[in-house]
Amino acid sequence: MSSAETFNLGRVRFLTFAVVAILHVLLIMLVAFNIETIIAVPEPVAGVMKLVDVEERILPPPERPVEPITNTIETVAETMIETDEPPPPPVLYTEDVPVPVSPPEEIKYLQQHLVTALAVLPEKEIIGAAVYPSIALRSGIEGTAFLDLFIDQYGNIREITILGENPPGRGFGEAAVNAFKGFKAKPAEVNGTPVAARLRFNFTFRIKQ
Repeated sequence: MSSAETFNLGRVRFLTFAVVAILHVLLIMLVAFNIETIIAVPEPVAGVMKLVDVEERILPPPERPVEPITNTIETVAETMIETDEPPPPPVLYTEDVPVPVSPPEEIKYLQQHLVTALAVLPEKEIIGAAVYPSIALRSGIEGTAFLDLFIDQYGNIREITILGENPPGRGFGEAAVNAFKGFKAKPAEVNGTPVAARLRFNFTFRIKQ
């Protein structure tokens, strides 16, 4: 074999060895890369936490135990001492429960000049029921009480206002108001219809001779 052929053969062997070596290196690098890819665990991404996103949790106050409601009568019965005497009969409570009453409607009283017929009072009975003020009677003083009567559409005297007394300070006004207690009137009318109206009334006290 000539020297040229020997040189070419050695060159081919060297190239073959170099190619094989390069392939081995590439194979080793590929295997290593795949193993690293499989084994590598992705690192958690660090998030930025804002103070605004942190919501403080407020614990509710501890619940108070609910006490059972006991009947007063049963509680008393449990504390009674047993005796040989027969038990007393049960007590029945018959107390009436108050029923709420709606406020009465406000009555509008007409003035005297707005009615066609004034209220009529039993004047003789009222004067007979009047008690002469003792202070004025001892002094021999006569007087008059000027009143404003509020009479509803049913004839009830709802209110009496003392407008004045002559002479004042002798008790004529109070005595006149007391004389109306227990009496009713024929109500005022407007075209035949009973209405609530005011009535001016002068109550005169005179000493009988």
